[in-house]
Amino acid sequence: MAWRGCVMKWAKTEFLRSNNTTSRSSRLNPHNQQRCSFRREAKRPDTKKGNVTQETKASPSEAGKPGPPPPPKVPRPTLLKPLMFTVGFTGCSFGVAAILQYETLKSRVTTAKAEEESEKLLQGSQDMVYWHDWWNKLSGFQRQLLLLVSMVDDFWSSLTEGQKTVTGIIAVNAVVLCCWRIPSMQRSMIKYFTSNPASKTRCLPMVLSCFSHYSIIHMVANMYVLWTFSSGIVSLLGKEQFLALYLSAGVISTMVSYMCKTATGRLHPSLGASGAVMAVLAAVCAKVPEAKLGIIFLPMITFTAGSALKVLVAIDTAGLILGWRLFDHAAHLGGALFGVWYVAYGHKLIWRKREPLVKLWHDMRSPGAGGSRPGGGPGVGGGGGPGPQ
Repeated sequence: MAWRGCVMKWAKTEFLRSNNTTSRSSRLNPHNQQRCSFRREAKRPDTKKGNVTQETKASPSEAGKPGPPPPPKVPRPTLLKPLMFTVGFTGCSFGVAAILQYETLKSRVTTAKAEEESEKLLQGSQDMVYWHDWWNKLSGFQRQLLLLVSMVDDFWSSLTEGQKTVTGIIAVNAVVLCCWRIPSMQRSMIKYFTSNPASKTRCLPMVLSCFSHYSIIHMVANMYVLWTFSSGIVSLLGKEQFLALYLSAGVISTMVSYMCKTATGRLHPSLGASGAVMAVLAAVCAKVPEAKLGIIFLPMITFTAGSALKVLVAIDTAGLILGWRLFDHAAHLGGALFGVWYVAYGHKLIWRKREPLVKLWHDMRSPGAGGSRPGGGPGVGGGGGPGPQ
C-alpha cells in the first residue's frame, strides 16, 4: 500500500507538471494563433429568407435618424454701417474740398505777390552771355535731359485744368491694375479693392474699388470717358469740387449697388470706376444737354449729350430689371442719378452753404485777421470757371 501510494502520488505530480508545461507552451507558441492577428470568423447560423429581410431593414432608431443637415442660409447683410459711412464720407469730401479751395486761392495770392517782387528784382539784370556760357558748359547728356524736361513741361502746360486733375486719377488706377498682377497681393486686393455687401470689410472697399480695375479694357474705357469729360466738369465746378463729386459718387453708387444686391440676393463682388465716371458724364450732359458728342471709332455719327444720357440710363435700367450681369447696372444708375441731382439741386444745398466751414477754418489758420479772406470777397469763389455757384 505504501508503494502504491507513492506511485499514485508520483503519477499525480507528473500529470500536474505536464499540464502546466502544456499550458505554458500554448501561451508562448505563436503558431497556436492565426497569422497577422486575424481570427477565424465563427460560422453564422443559417437564417430563413424572412429573417434576412428583417435584418436588412434599418432599425427603428436608424430609420428615424435625420439625414444630412441642409446648408446654412446666408443671412442678408445689414447696410446700416455702409449707409452711415456713405453719408459721413460724402460730407467730409465736400468739407475737405472747400478747405482745399480756400488754401489754393490763398497760395495763388501769395505766389502772385512773390512773382511780382521777383520780376522787379530781376528786371534789367538778365545777361544772355552768362546763360550762353552756362549752356556750353553742359555735357551732351545733360542737354538731352534738359530738352526732355522742357518737352514734358510744354506738354503739361498744354493740358487743361481738368486734364491735369484727371491725370492723377488715371495714374492711381494704373498702379492698382498692376497690383492685381502680383500673385502675393491677390487676397488683399480681393478684400479691399472689391465691393461686396456679404464681405466682412464693406466700408473701405466702397472707396478703393472706385480705383480698381482687373481688365485693361475696362480701365481704358472708363479713363477715356473720364478724360473726355474732365475739361467740361472742372470748368463747371472747379477741381476741388470735382474731386469731391467724383469720390462721393463712387461711394454712393457702391451703396446703391449694395442695396440692390441685398434685395435680390445676388451677393457678388464688383469693382471699377464706372459709377463715379457715370456721375461725371451725367453731370455734364444734364448741365449742357445740347452739346454734340461722337463715337471715337465712328466720328461721322453725332448726337446730343442729353440723348446719350437718356440712352445710357435706359440701358442700365433694362439691365437691372432683366438681371444682366455683364456690368453692375445698379452702380451705373446710382452714379448717373447722383450726377444729375447734384448739378440740379445738390450744388445749391451743399456747396453754396460751405461759408461757415470756410470761415471757421480761416479763423483757425489766422486768428485775429478780422475775417478777411484771399480775394477780398465775402466768400470763396466757385472754383475757377463759369458754372453754377
